[in-house]
Amino acid sequence: MISRDQVDRVFGSTVYDTSGDKVGSVGQVYLDDVTGEPEWATVNTGLFGTSESFVPIHDAELSDDRLVISHDKDKVKNAPSVGAEQKLSPEEERALYSHYGVAWGTEPAAETSQTGTVGTGTVGTGTVGTGTVGTGTVGHDTSGPTTDEAMTRSEERVDVGTRSQETGRARLRKYVVTEQVSQTVPVTKERAVLETEPVTDANASAATDGPAISEEEHEVVLHEEVPVVQKTTEPVERVRLGTEQVTDEQTVTEEVRKEKIETDGDVDTPNR
Repeated sequence: MISRDQVDRVFGSTVYDTSGDKVGSVGQVYLDDVTGEPEWATVNTGLFGTSESFVPIHDAELSDDRLVISHDKDKVKNAPSVGAEQKLSPEEERALYSHYGVAWGTEPAAETSQTGTVGTGTVGTGTVGTGTVGTGTVGHDTSGPTTDEAMTRSEERVDVGTRSQETGRARLRKYVVTEQVSQTVPVTKERAVLETEPVTDANASAATDGPAISEEEHEVVLHEEVPVVQKTTEPVERVRLGTEQVTDEQTVTEEVRKEKIETDGDVDTPNR
């Protein structure tokens, strides 16, 4: 079911029949005069879309730019033809409803809508011939209104650039740790050594200067060096955070759309 808010998407969409065969592209959309909902559309068929046929879309399904109708391709192409400047007679209007099996006189009136603008032609219980059908633009691609027999084929291009974004932060932090430092230092110490010398004429007076027999003791003070540790603080280096740039390569994959143009009918297509 096609709703009113889907009308803009219906314009220019590709029409497929019940078997999945491509019918053509939508030229105009006709809205119900009472409900405002889409009821009919014209489909550009034939060579380069030069023919235009009416098709009911109230029960069609729209997916992306694909409009699937409930009638086959031949039925659409064999529908009563309506030219760009032609007015429908009551007989042609009756034939249109009869062709698609729509009950005559039971459908409310509808108005044409082209890219959201409601036109003056009517289709429904009134007479279709009271207004002009198919006026205004027919082409809806980038070439704009149909001014000649050519259409513009467009395709998307991928332009890949770069932009800078924050990926993380680095900070400099100082903290204190304790470790053991070992150093070897020479130390000197004194020890007592027993020395003897004989009594001679030279030292006899010193050796016999006292009682012949007595008790006596002598004491010698011994010294030794011990390690002495002193700690001082001194600067050893300066540390700062900097940045550097490195270049890497990344592969970017993106989907692009492009338009294809195909012919329908007996057409001699040159190689290109």
